[in-house]
Amino acid sequence: MQLMDEILENSLIARLACGFPRSPLQRNRLQETDAELLALPGSESILALTTDWVVEEIESGLYDDPYLIGWMTVIVNASDLAAVGAAPLGILLNENLPQDAAPDFVAQLQDGIRDACAAAGLYVLGGDTNVSPRLEMGGTAVGLVEGAPPLTRIGCRPGDYVLGSGPFGGGSGFAFVQFVLRPRGAQVDFSFQPKPRLQEGQLLRRFASCCMDTSDGLLATLDQLMRLNSVGFDIDCTAETLVDPATLALSGSAHIPTWLALAAHHGEFELVFTVPPERLDSLRREAAAIGWEPPLLGRVVQKPRISLSLDHQTFTLDMGLVRNLFVECEGDIETYFKGLLQMDSALKEGVNRHDE
Repeated sequence: MQLMDEILENSLIARLACGFPRSPLQRNRLQETDAELLALPGSESILALTTDWVVEEIESGLYDDPYLIGWMTVIVNASDLAAVGAAPLGILLNENLPQDAAPDFVAQLQDGIRDACAAAGLYVLGGDTNVSPRLEMGGTAVGLVEGAPPLTRIGCRPGDYVLGSGPFGGGSGFAFVQFVLRPRGAQVDFSFQPKPRLQEGQLLRRFASCCMDTSDGLLATLDQLMRLNSVGFDIDCTAETLVDPATLALSGSAHIPTWLALAAHHGEFELVFTVPPERLDSLRREAAAIGWEPPLLGRVVQKPRISLSLDHQTFTLDMGLVRNLFVECEGDIETYFKGLLQMDSALKEGVNRHDE
């Protein structure tokens, strides 16, 4: 548990949950899955439950478009179901609406919810609506796991391949535009609308040894898997394979180190998963049948570490520093961004010294 406790968020969750008895029907332990897994009495099926809100993203101004707010209210929950390989059943919504919310704003909010539910195969089952001083949106999604066991964050072994459901860094690129470029007056067109990966998650139940969504970014996800499984990850692929094209272009034009797009706090809600070597070809055939080509990112290794080969450099990241930085900056974006740039300078200095 010590490795987990080094991360401030993990430590907080452990403290909050330590006084609660676990249900005898629950099939996952704390932090082991993206969604909670409950055995259904008298059945071999498993119920997947998750709840998530987008309060912080609205409050900070990251999500300011009502359609996107509605879309993300669904996607943040659907992504957790995808990461355990659950078939979607429905979602309960919590909408705390300001008294003065314009009818058109509310209509666009509902359009985003409707379209995201249609894309994810979720039905709105009900929920709760209140009047609030500010907009607060959240939901509770429900899914079902039948047949093959659910995906969890536990089970990867050295030698397994690391893959993703799509390119990464789109969430970080969007946050950089919203918090850095647009406040400076830059007119930047940057689209952010993550896809639900539920179909892919259900397929992965037959092939993956572990899985987790990248709601906090790729590197934080890998670090969490590293701590849970006591293994490491060597990520070695091209930036074009790894990074969302729009984010990669933005990184080049703004002269921002590419790896920061993979480390920043706001993720892109893709899946990261590991596959034993003997299952890789079968996975690729099944994935191709649904029009999906998951990119190969690297391998699982014995030593607990995150090694990243990118932009003709290979470096090992201190992910404890990276993941705790946002909390230590108390969410101040300017301080957080400067801290990441300082980490990059230290990394480059270390690489240069090694070369000497």
